[in-house]
Amino acid sequence: MQHAFNQPSRRTRGISFGRTQLAIKQSGYLKQLPAMCEAGSNCHKKYQEWEANEEIQIFREYLRIPTVHPNVNYDECVEFLKRQAAALDLPVRVVEVNPRKPIVIISWEGTEPAEKSIILNSHMDVVPVYAERWSHPPFGAEMDHEGRIYARGAQDMKCVGMQFLGAIRALKRDGVRLKRTLHATFVPDEEIGGKLGMMEWVHKESFRELNAGFSIDEGIAGEGEVYPLFYGERSVWHVYFNISGTPGHGSLLLKGTAGQKAHYIIDKLMRFRENEVQRLENNPDFTIGDVTTVNITIMKGGVQENVVPPELTVCFDIRLAVDVNHLEFENQLLDWCREAGGGIELEYDQKCPYVKPTKLDSSNIYWVAFKDALDELGLKVKPQIFPGGTDSRYIRGIGIPAIGFSPMNNTPVLLHDHDEFLKADTFLEGIRIYRKIIANVGNA
Repeated sequence: MQHAFNQPSRRTRGISFGRTQLAIKQSGYLKQLPAMCEAGSNCHKKYQEWEANEEIQIFREYLRIPTVHPNVNYDECVEFLKRQAAALDLPVRVVEVNPRKPIVIISWEGTEPAEKSIILNSHMDVVPVYAERWSHPPFGAEMDHEGRIYARGAQDMKCVGMQFLGAIRALKRDGVRLKRTLHATFVPDEEIGGKLGMMEWVHKESFRELNAGFSIDEGIAGEGEVYPLFYGERSVWHVYFNISGTPGHGSLLLKGTAGQKAHYIIDKLMRFRENEVQRLENNPDFTIGDVTTVNITIMKGGVQENVVPPELTVCFDIRLAVDVNHLEFENQLLDWCREAGGGIELEYDQKCPYVKPTKLDSSNIYWVAFKDALDELGLKVKPQIFPGGTDSRYIRGIGIPAIGFSPMNNTPVLLHDHDEFLKADTFLEGIRIYRKIIANVGNA
């Protein structure tokens, strides 16, 4: 998923001593050497259980496939997913909306296949890594004696894809049949916006053939007991202000320079940003998804220290909250350009339209079934607007309700970070959770 938070972690350097581990720099990684469990101890037995668990084995195998940007090769991943479909005795097909961008669809037909189907969506790709900052090989899927499985994609989001399949396996093993057909879809390039994946696919006949009525996709880990649950997303705008102004010698006080105009635009947007910061800080019920975020991401221009440039470019990453009127906001940007002195052209690298959030009320039969499952399991959830962007926005954009939910609580948020991990027990609990949710939604 594309996220607003991607802060590098502080990692131990050199050697650190502790009761449970010794960290030493070795072979490019900061090796973590956990205290070994004695043979026959409860710790050792638990580790052996994790090692022998079929679902853990499948998850770790998936994590070892380096579907990492840039220039992802999905071939090995596709073959892996075909094997999973065969093991589940389910049909699988691969469609390519764009060359070398496969979409894998594993389907489990319901007892009433004419009913609207359920999409269980996940993406195959993962973001780049700085391997030297990891304590374990980022595609090794190594597991320590506390059950932490280290790999890029452990949280974002190869875990959810395998939890979907694990839940289906459990349902089939128990002889359960669902009313609605399930389609487990594995899509490419979500981490770079899904432009060659889900964004185009939802408008193709191969997607319409799925007859989808509801979709479940990724969420984010919860660091406490509560599980975050996402029913909408902000609109992502990447706006370039291409600013023209008076050029000349750096020793003069020229009027109408590109720098003066850039200063005006930056000041207006930074004041807007500060207002949003205050709104977030003053409302304890708000999350970052409830406000509009504004950040300068690119500034460029100029050719020499003593030359006032004729052009400057400033790019802003803007995530519009769901209650913002897009036309009014864009008109405000245009007004500021005129007030700055004109000669400013707006260019949008990305300009996502407003997408109506999924309703979480009795009018949405899928949400009612989803919520009933959560209640029966005794889970605490916090519905909210997603802070970044996922492929759910494209599905919601064509009128299909979608929920983002990653069943991970009491877990540090490490997506896109160094040493991304997920505990084995958390992964397995997620399968149990999704078994109940999928059964409920599949019979809604």
